[in-house]
Amino acid sequence: MKRHIFEADHEAFRDTMRSFCEKEIAPNHEQWEKDSIVPRDIWLKAGELGLLGFMMPEEFGGGGISDFRFNAIVQEELTRVGASGVGFALHTDLVSGYLLSYATDEQKQRWLPKFCSGEMITAIAMTEPGTGSDLQGIQTTARRDGDEWVINGAKTFISNGILADFVIVVCKTDPDAGAMGFSLIAVERGTEGFERGRNLDKIGLKAQDTAELFFDNARVPASNLIGVEGQGFLHLLEKLPQERLTISVVAAAACRQMIDMTLDYVKERKAFGKPIGSFQNSRFTLAELETEQQIAQVFVDRSITELNAGTLTVEDAAMGKWWTTELQKKTADQCLQLHGGYGYMSEYPISKAYLDTRIQTIYGGTTEIMKEIVGRSLGV
Repeated sequence: MKRHIFEADHEAFRDTMRSFCEKEIAPNHEQWEKDSIVPRDIWLKAGELGLLGFMMPEEFGGGGISDFRFNAIVQEELTRVGASGVGFALHTDLVSGYLLSYATDEQKQRWLPKFCSGEMITAIAMTEPGTGSDLQGIQTTARRDGDEWVINGAKTFISNGILADFVIVVCKTDPDAGAMGFSLIAVERGTEGFERGRNLDKIGLKAQDTAELFFDNARVPASNLIGVEGQGFLHLLEKLPQERLTISVVAAAACRQMIDMTLDYVKERKAFGKPIGSFQNSRFTLAELETEQQIAQVFVDRSITELNAGTLTVEDAAMGKWWTTELQKKTADQCLQLHGGYGYMSEYPISKAYLDTRIQTIYGGTTEIMKEIVGRSLGV
């Protein structure tokens, strides 16, 4: 089914992104996976091409384009080449939204030029060792002391955690205010009392640096508060649908990638004297996966349109997130099965896709949390 959400300028942007991925990322990604991190210069190269700051105002070096279709293209093209370790999504899809919506003019002057150029790599720190999907259980504190915030606590599973020069930290600023006691505070590289722990060893997303972060009386300027003090939880709720849509975009694109690589394989691999794709089981499996991928893509594309219109609801984003990522798991499993023993070998791309897939139903809110959100909206 032909997609209809993209226009000529989107396709031109896709050509640029595709060329960048094929030239700068695909030939090097295997080494980055061995290194467990991507080099900083790939961010600078992306910045030069306008691939990082297209949503930011032109006065700060951005493209002045507020259109999530461009964000989707970035993620689709990275997924197409299997570049699961390049953390652009966190920068362009998550952190950008907080800065655009809540940063002051002074903060924008300070941060956005380097955001667009790739000189400043960003992250957001929500999850803690004892707190995952339950954001209200966050224990990291920020205490106001004159013209500074003093931050204490620990975060874990932070994507871009090693490379990040700028981290939005979710802190409890009023312990007695419940959900209204959280704030978002930016912590920058070099802050005294801010330390990074291990680059965590994961089963997938091997090139994506994922770190523990520690704050021991870390002092940051009071001017680093992002948004309204005490409104951090509401700020998070406002931006979570976009984060979950990003995950859905990747899920649909990953299903497309895995189906395509499996089609190529079953047309070439022979058993009993004929291609294994000619067996009814192979045809039926692929027919089912192809149908579901196209259905998923329609929902994702509609969600992109709704987000651009400002009408994507928390519930719709949750529906898309859990369904597309569960489909991604199913697709990975069945496509690997069609590869047989070769699918279990690391040299075959389907094995990497299988491992990279597993996190999708966990981060951004687990499938169970997504169903809870949808269920509550139904009045049950």
